[in-house]
Amino acid sequence: MATTADRHGAGARPASLRLPGILLGVGLGGFVDGILLHQILQWHHMLTSTDQDRIGVKYYDPDTVSGLEMNTVWDGFFHTVCWIAVLTGLAVLYSRVTHHRRRVWTSRVLWGWMLAGWGLFNLVEGVLDHHILVIHHVHAGDDQVWWDIGFLVLGALLLLGGWLLQRGGRPFDPEARRAPDA
Repeated sequence: MATTADRHGAGARPASLRLPGILLGVGLGGFVDGILLHQILQWHHMLTSTDQDRIGVKYYDPDTVSGLEMNTVWDGFFHTVCWIAVLTGLAVLYSRVTHHRRRVWTSRVLWGWMLAGWGLFNLVEGVLDHHILVIHHVHAGDDQVWWDIGFLVLGALLLLGGWLLQRGGRPFDPEARRAPDA
């Protein structure tokens, strides 16, 4: 049976862990954002930027009961998307590596792609929500632009670090070591 390296040339790296790793990283990174920044630190919720009026999005003041209720609903939608990303990542991972689970979970490749996915989440969410839609900031106030930039820098570092980590791992090909049918 041909391995991925045989099919794609010597030294080729299989992509079997890329998609599930990125999906898991996006979902778990979103959970870190939502749990840490929305719930524990309460720095922002989904719709707490006072700049929203300029783009036609209703501002929900988190200092009022009705505003906090609406932000909690939108935080719930956000967490639902994170949950779906994690479930999808697990489903894709399971479908690709059912015979090699232990080897995969200890793989630098999978963990690297998960970090890259977290970084991708930070970059997309940071650019879209903090700068384009301006529906919230990382930490509103006089220095909010620096918090938003720091969030993007963290995302870029996670993406780069994850990419480097996965490159240092051994390629994984679920077909390469599959035991023949008895």
